[in-house]
Amino acid sequence: MMLSGKRFWIPLLVVFTAASSQAALEVAVDRQEVALGDSIRLVITATANEDLDALDLRRLLADFEILQRSATSSTSIVNGERSQTRQVLLDLSPRREGLLAIPGLRIGAATSEPIAVEVGPPPAPTDADQTVVVAAEVDRQEVYVQGQILLTVRIQQSINLDSRSVSELQLDNAYVQPLEQNSFQRTQDGRPWLVHEVRYAIFPEQSGTLTIPPQVFTGRESSGRRSVFDFGSGGRQLQRRTEPLTVNVLPRPSTFPANDTWLPARDLVIEESWSKLPDTLQAGESVTRTITLRGAGLQGAQLPPIAFEAQDGLRYYPDQPVVTDAENAAGLAGQRRESAALVANRAGRFTLPEIRIPWWDVAQDTVRYAVLPAREITVAPGASATASPPATQTDAPRSNDALFPLDPAPKSDSRLWQWLTAFFAVLWAATIVLFWRWRPAVHATPPNATPRNNSESRAFKQLQAACASDSAAAARAALLHWAQAYLDMPRPLRADQLARHLGDAGLSQAIAELDAALYRSGSSQWRGAALASAVAELRRRKGGKRDRAVDTFALYPTTS
Repeated sequence: MMLSGKRFWIPLLVVFTAASSQAALEVAVDRQEVALGDSIRLVITATANEDLDALDLRRLLADFEILQRSATSSTSIVNGERSQTRQVLLDLSPRREGLLAIPGLRIGAATSEPIAVEVGPPPAPTDADQTVVVAAEVDRQEVYVQGQILLTVRIQQSINLDSRSVSELQLDNAYVQPLEQNSFQRTQDGRPWLVHEVRYAIFPEQSGTLTIPPQVFTGRESSGRRSVFDFGSGGRQLQRRTEPLTVNVLPRPSTFPANDTWLPARDLVIEESWSKLPDTLQAGESVTRTITLRGAGLQGAQLPPIAFEAQDGLRYYPDQPVVTDAENAAGLAGQRRESAALVANRAGRFTLPEIRIPWWDVAQDTVRYAVLPAREITVAPGASATASPPATQTDAPRSNDALFPLDPAPKSDSRLWQWLTAFFAVLWAATIVLFWRWRPAVHATPPNATPRNNSESRAFKQLQAACASDSAAAARAALLHWAQAYLDMPRPLRADQLARHLGDAGLSQAIAELDAALYRSGSSQWRGAALASAVAELRRRKGGKRDRAVDTFALYPTTS
């Protein structure tokens, strides 16, 4: 399979197109890089009652042949509102090599953006006697430690097979994330094949040589059934092995800033959004500031936490971060979203400092910076400050003014406000005590996130990734998940219970430092090296729990 220099911007072009287009007509392809003779699937979706039968596909036929066309529709009713989604599915075969474009399509006022597809030369011919061919390849022979490698195991079959499976990929010094499988048709020397691709994102955790062992494919030749009473075991069983692969893993470059989180990526973007314009803020009011960090070729757990720096007159009250992973044609794209309520205690002009995060550009082999520029905001006086003078003021202050007073209260009301302040202070203190005693275990993944594999070694590698990124919240969640798999318990422990249960002094100290960074005000930036080292030492002394996960998983190709 070819991999040209354009491979990095093609997925970004498609992502940008999908994000920027507001049209009701949407188009998407399952792959942006194909070989001549391969098929790709184009999905055209309409949500505004467009007549998909009226699609003009003549421009598409200039570069692609339509192998098959099908249509689907679905109807949903939400809050009494009925909506219908219709799709046209086209299996296409490119007519030539090069950088081709699926042109923009139009139905009435609805339009779609063009999509770029890179078509490489046809694959090398196979032996005419072979009916099943299995091969493995990586997208690069050299990678930086904690950088992403894409491994593709490709199974070509010219006969019908049942019970297909590929051995599970397990690496001691790397984190492995299975990706979505692809299936497509291939015509090679006039011979039709059905191709399945099983992909993995691999993140090496140590520099040196990473060896990817042979992957074993197993299938059974389909013999068909002679009658409804024929429950035979099928045809002969086939097994194929791939060749082992090696990748050179480079250490962290010395030119990368020493005290910053190591981020080898294809791209890193930082953005901010506000619940309302910050320049409309008045003293005593709050606004939510959200900062989002996205890394292409990174896990979400690798992204560093964002520091909200308080200053005189401005206070931040941060929420728990939301860390997610998304998958695209180029592998994983991690995202970390941090939100905090910004409260202005007084009027004035304030400067929110610049946020600058270094990352290593793996394509250009140099250090770059994701920058959120400094921002100046002006906080207007509160409503009570612009009203009549305090000596003649008779209106009761607003609730926000009671929490963040701008002017002294009238003397006649001072005793009332003293009693109210004391009452709320006691209530606040009681809430903190109750939360500290009975706080639930922190979960890093959102409710709709994909469930994690209950494998101790996989959970340990997720913990190592969170520690390497110095992300305290993600590390605490990964620690509890690892402990549940390590101890084989039906439900997770709290961090303090875990320390007592394992009885390890080094781990107990590391957990105490982690909790201090999460729950005590004024704590310094947390570093994950101590926790990662304590857990690794515990596993070395007591031995890792044997994984009970299956050693193979089935292939689920899409039918065509």
